[in-house]
Order: sequence, then structure tokens, then C-alpha cells
Amino acid sequence: MIRPHRWDGRALYLIDQRRLPHEEVWVPCRTAREVAGAIRDMVVRGAPAIGVAAAYGLALEARRLAASADPAALDDVVRALEEAAEVLTAARPTAVNLAWAVQRLRRLWRDAGSALMTPASLADRLAREAEAVDAEDVDMNRAIARHGSPLLAGVTGVLTHCNTGGLATAGIGTALGVIAAAAAGGGLHVYATETRPYLQGARLTAWELVKQGIPATLVTDGAAGYLMRTGRVQAVITGADRIAANGDVANKIGTYTLAVLAWAHGIPFYVAAPRSTIDPATPSGDHIQIEMRPPEEVTHWQGRPVAPEGIAVLNPAFDVTPAALVTAIITDVGVARPPYERSLAALVQAAGATAPAVSGGGSRA
Repeated sequence: MIRPHRWDGRALYLIDQRRLPHEEVWVPCRTAREVAGAIRDMVVRGAPAIGVAAAYGLALEARRLAASADPAALDDVVRALEEAAEVLTAARPTAVNLAWAVQRLRRLWRDAGSALMTPASLADRLAREAEAVDAEDVDMNRAIARHGSPLLAGVTGVLTHCNTGGLATAGIGTALGVIAAAAAGGGLHVYATETRPYLQGARLTAWELVKQGIPATLVTDGAAGYLMRTGRVQAVITGADRIAANGDVANKIGTYTLAVLAWAHGIPFYVAAPRSTIDPATPSGDHIQIEMRPPEEVTHWQGRPVAPEGIAVLNPAFDVTPAALVTAIITDVGVARPPYERSLAALVQAAGATAPAVSGGGSRA
């Protein structure tokens, strides 16, 4: 199983995804700010993976603070942890899993009887909770694959976008996990988009597919319509960074285009994500904050300019696909279908999920 992180209780080691597929370099993080920087700078990416990383970031910060704190100075440690939580949450605002994981650990120092805790005991509790977030994501990935793979029965060509495999999660992946499970029986060919401008598909998804021995072809983003029109693709499946209560889906820029193309060709468009990606506090995609990335990601490649100096750049990292274009949403607790206001709420309720209200605010940009 490909994993983007290693945890030894003293540091979080993240595989530097900016340097894949040519180099496998591990970056050590020992503070919350170092983890936030790694998330912001795309050392680690993928909604579930950054949620897990953020949880470990808070655990690391608590241990660092506890090592030098007076045993009675819990209030000072909690104040510092609140600041660390804000830094982590702000690192990438669109993916709900990041805020979800931070809120989950935050409850440990907000809801527990602080009179019964010391900085050291709080640090231990946060470490155990971060490990639980990690382990649960592994289980959720497997469940997503189990629920989703039957939807690809009879499909010989599937298109996927960005990276949704082990590098983007703590386990086997979301959409790529579904694909791997469906491909185990043979007869399935994967078409992976390069995913500009950061090339997550070309650098990461292609790398994972080759490592797993899954038959695959890398294509340019603009080739999707050609693949559908010529019959090479009979289904599209992507991941998600945030799913609104009405079923609108925020995902890597270009996802909306694929959904429109799939609709035009009568091809099912599936989304695979853990229930922590569902944000009941966000009523629709219009309320999802879209992260804007640096223009250099578009105008430069590996430090070299590929566009004329002075050109204006718009570089949204995500777009929103309306629920009307989504055939089904595959989660670890089942498959939701329209109307999503009912089906998503039923899945969350049936699972006993306690995802906090973490609406990103803002509007679609």
C-alpha cells in the first residue's frame, strides 16, 4: 500500500509529492507550522491525506509544548494549540477534511475536563486521536472501494482526474481505490488526465498505476471529449475535496468540465469520498471557498518560464460540479444518489457521523 506519510511519535515524515515520480524524498515535520507549510506548499496533498497530516501536526505541537511547559500551565498550552489549529486550517481552505480533522482534535481540549489533564496527558490523547484518524481513513478507503467497484462492472474504460490514490489518503485511495478494486478482475483500462497545471495525474496517478500494474494510459486534459466520443471511456470517477449538503462537489479544477462532457455523452459521472468530506454546514457549492494558487504554477515549470512575462493569470485550484451532473456519490457508508439532500443526510445519520460544522464560507470564485 502506497502511503504519503510515516509517523514515529516524534516526527511526521511526508513523501515530497512535488518531487515524484523521479525522486522519493521524505520531509520531516516536528511542529504544527512545519506541517501547515508542507500542506500549503503541496508536499502533501489530497483531502484525506492533509486531514491526517493536520491531526498529526496538532499532536506534534502538543508534545513540543508539553516538553517545556509547567505541568500546571495547561491554559497556556491550550492557547498555543488554538493558534496552531488556526494556522493548520488556513493552510488550504477548500478541502473540508482538513478543518474536520482539526475540529476533531480540538474537541479533546475544549470538551474534556481540563482540571483532570496536564500538558503531557493532553499530548498523549491528541497523539492517540491522530492515530485513530489515520487508521479510520485506511478502513474508509477499503469500504469506499467495496461500495464503488460494482458500479464499474462491465466498464472497459474509465477516466479519472487528479490523484485519488494512496498518495492522497492514508489508505488505498478513494476514486483510485475503487478503480483498483474493479481492475482486480481484469478487463478494465484506466485513462488518467495529466491534470494541469500541477500535473498530479501525470506525476502521481500515473506513478501509482504503474506501481500497481493496472493497465493505464496518460492523456492530456483536453483529450477527455475525444475519449468519450470514440467510446474508449464508459465512466468517469473522481474524488472530492468538499461535498455540499445538496450534492454539489468541489474538486480539482477541470472536474466540472469532465462532468459536463460526461453528461453530453450519456456517461455516468461518479464521485468517491469518505463521509468526512461531506459538509452538512455548506448548503451548496456557491458557499464553498475556492483556493487561488500562485500564478507561477501556470507561468513556470520547474522554475523555468513557459509564458510571456507580464501576462495576467487566474489559477483556481478547484471548481464546483453541480449535483445535477453527478450520477452517484460513493462513500464508506454507502452510495448516495439524487436527491442528494436526502441521501447524503441519511448516510451521515445512519453512520452516526459527527462531522462538525466547518463551512469554509465565501463564494465560488
